[in-house]
Amino acid sequence: MRLSQLVEALLFASDAPLTAGELARIDPALDEEMVEQIIAALRADYEREERAFDILEIAGGYQLLTRPEFAHALERFDTVPASSRLSSPALETLAIIAYRQPVGRAEVEEIRGVAAGGVLKTLQERGLVEVVGRGEGLGRPLLYGTTRFFLEHFGFRTLDDLPRPEELAVVLTRENPQ
Repeated sequence: MRLSQLVEALLFASDAPLTAGELARIDPALDEEMVEQIIAALRADYEREERAFDILEIAGGYQLLTRPEFAHALERFDTVPASSRLSSPALETLAIIAYRQPVGRAEVEEIRGVAAGGVLKTLQERGLVEVVGRGEGLGRPLLYGTTRFFLEHFGFRTLDDLPRPEELAVVLTRENPQ
């Protein structure tokens, strides 16, 4: 059994991203640098063979995922888990938290202009946001931030992968032509 097969098998079996260090634990002959070389070789093989999946770097780790261009075909099958959709208020609130974190409920409500308690609760239940601390203001309000699952769900390696604010108008215009 080749080391690349061991790494590939672990990535295939895992439902969450794995770091190079976690992948290296599968065999004593592996270290993080070797794992990264193996992943690069596997990705090159998948690209050359035009496979329907790839190894993506998300949430600080690696995960074997179906390529996005196959999503439309997979959505037609009940046996393929569908990603849960978020409402517009949930997406708005999540965006505010992602860009302003740590942020309190009052600031979210001030930006959105409506109450956000229910939406925050939903985002917490879905594991996309969590309480990351307490503010200094009156009553020491809870402060919210995004989770590792947020990065996984949206396919970001880190928060640095979020579109920069000056790019948002371009991205939104491209995705919502009017």
